Amino acid sequence: MDTKLKCLLLDDELPGLTYLKMLCEQIPELEIVKTYNNPEKLLADFADLDFDLLISDIEMPGIDGLHLAEMLQNKLVIFCTAYKEYAADAFNIDAVDYITKPVKLERLQKAIAKAIERFEKPDAGKKFLQLNTDKGKTLLYFNQIQYIKTAVSDSRDKTVLLTDGSFMNLKNIKFDTLLNELPDADFCRVNKKEIIAVKAIKFFNHNEIVLHHQEENNKNITLILSETYRADFLKKVKL
Repeated sequence: MDTKLKCLLLDDELPGLTYLKMLCEQIPELEIVKTYNNPEKLLADFADLDFDLLISDIEMPGIDGLHLAEMLQNKLVIFCTAYKEYAADAFNIDAVDYITKPVKLERLQKAIAKAIERFEKPDAGKKFLQLNTDKGKTLLYFNQIQYIKTAVSDSRDKTVLLTDGSFMNLKNIKFDTLLNELPDADFCRVNKKEIIAVKAIKFFNHNEIVLHHQEENNKNITLILSETYRADFLKKVKL
């Protein structure tokens, strides 16, 4: 890779910040502009900073990493945190990646590769599709999608479950067309009739995937993971 990303590092715990800096110094594609252990200080300096990427903790005194990221005017953000429960929130604000501590060099390198891809291809940061539905045209935002399945009424159509629990019917569109338009790292086909958002996963095993979303009977939606798509799925969920 020829691209070099200008990077800020933020962690309120100094040992964690020192360790993160040590890892980043081993990644040639990164240029560390400045390190911070106080999110409010970073925000105060923001107007004078020239950077492309922020690598940040989430739980910090003052401003948490999620709220800070929302204030940074569409800068690329990778979260490194000890907590798994913020993953959905992180991807809802279009984070590049979400790494759970302890951070490993190989895992961080994968996240940086994603950041470079998005930096080099602005379309990789595209947030929605314009599609035809049974009610007219819509803007379908990636972060609203839980999963997409073949419509019961017509196999040429697809039904989308949204994060608010509602459904939307997309007219006459193929799974291959959708997969070409959806962010590759964030969506995965799991069988012939379903695509899921990685952030929607609660549990999975070799044959099944359980989503966070509950149906009217208060049971979580469970999908079959077919052998055809298993390898790709496991590659995308591997942390």
